[in-house]
Amino acid sequence: MARVHSDTQGVASAGSRLAARNLRLAYDKRVVVDDLSIDLPDGGFTIIVGPNACGKSTLLKALSRTLSPQSGAVLLGGKPIDSYRSKAVARELAMLPQSPIAPEAITVRDLVGRGRYPHQGLLQQWSHADETAVAAALASTGCEELGERFVSELSGGQRQRVWIAMVLAQQTDLLLLDEPTTFLDIAHQFEVLELCAQLHVEGRTLVAVLHDLNQAARYATNLVVMKAGQIVAQGKPGEILTAALVEDVFGLPCVIIADPVTGTPMVVPQAGRAQR
Repeated sequence: MARVHSDTQGVASAGSRLAARNLRLAYDKRVVVDDLSIDLPDGGFTIIVGPNACGKSTLLKALSRTLSPQSGAVLLGGKPIDSYRSKAVARELAMLPQSPIAPEAITVRDLVGRGRYPHQGLLQQWSHADETAVAAALASTGCEELGERFVSELSGGQRQRVWIAMVLAQQTDLLLLDEPTTFLDIAHQFEVLELCAQLHVEGRTLVAVLHDLNQAARYATNLVVMKAGQIVAQGKPGEILTAALVEDVFGLPCVIIADPVTGTPMVVPQAGRAQR
């Protein structure tokens, strides 16, 4: 099992533009994550999994500078992320939070256009580069025909693709996605994950929080398993995902088999008493 060790030197590893060192994260006095260090591999599709309230989303908020740590540091390009101006961070990484809410009566094109904010200033408003970026983001997510529709009219799957288009319009190489498949039916879940996988193939670095272990094992190039605010395992799904790990972290007796389509690990729960 691949373990993660603290690095007290506060320097990101080579090949890791986004990293964290000795993070302590809390809401008021309630500590959620303590002394956590991690390197997110450049060019990877990292997926973070773990039971409810283990600190997955809290960690993602810290990595995106949405939440300030009580101690420790998030490093972006080897420097503390809080040493950057907000727009400079937004030009380096894009964050899609859980269940984002669109403004009333906003069209898809206008919402996606809001992803261009980091590239604009007092003297430079909407430009041809912005128009090109929005068009490319809509095309990448298959949303070209939705451009003039109101976001409130869309289905859940369409709406999630539009939100992803908005973060793509930021034109960053780093994308952070907090539970991007929440509330979607299974077909739309795979639609969104296939889109994420394609973005990874095109060269972007993705970090996502997911609840579904089998989806995480299928799509992740780097799987991070958390429990009680700590990282207990990290590495390729086929190397770290074992029945013992799943039972220890999730309390779920299971067997691990090969996914018949991809060959990646698949978690199969053992039969409960009612099925015996």
